[in-house]
Amino acid sequence: MARKKGLTFYEKEKKISKAMVREIFITIFFALVAILIAFVIVFSIGMKVSFVGISMEPVLYNGQEVLIDRFTYRLLSPGRGDIVAFLPNGNKNSHYYLKRVVGLPGERVQIIGGYVYINGELLEEDESYDKIADPGIAENEIILGSDEFFVLGDNRNNSEDSRSGNIGAVKEDTIAGKAWFRLSCEEEGMGFIN
Repeated sequence: MARKKGLTFYEKEKKISKAMVREIFITIFFALVAILIAFVIVFSIGMKVSFVGISMEPVLYNGQEVLIDRFTYRLLSPGRGDIVAFLPNGNKNSHYYLKRVVGLPGERVQIIGGYVYINGELLEEDESYDKIADPGIAENEIILGSDEFFVLGDNRNNSEDSRSGNIGAVKEDTIAGKAWFRLSCEEEGMGFIN
């Protein structure tokens, strides 16, 4: 008997087993639970703010969205170098400002010759910061209270911060949290903030 030449394909009947259906439902269930947990975490201990201005360039850009950790500062106080989100003077009608903590509670802060001095000592900072052209109210020594912080923008000469009389020292109870993650924008990709 002659065999047919060429390829032949056999279609097998595909069966959906109970185990496969169960596995699909378990996967969907855990995915939904993970999404719910992420949603609860972000909205209970975090928040998203949109950064306004150029005062934190090159770390943050105008319009970039930033995730704020509201939980850490319930346990700890802000540290020098942290980028904090705060409402200036506690004004709930204002947008959140994002600035870097330079002076801590109880310290004496002054800007002399374009540089920051803490308790009379030059603050060691990254060389990427511009020399400060206008010391503002920090031309004279500022003594921070037990719940006050001195904050500056990274773009020092284009920032409204603690040097400005209308902002001044930032009270701890007006700080919403620590900026920890930036979402994507055209200038800079998403990533953790340092």
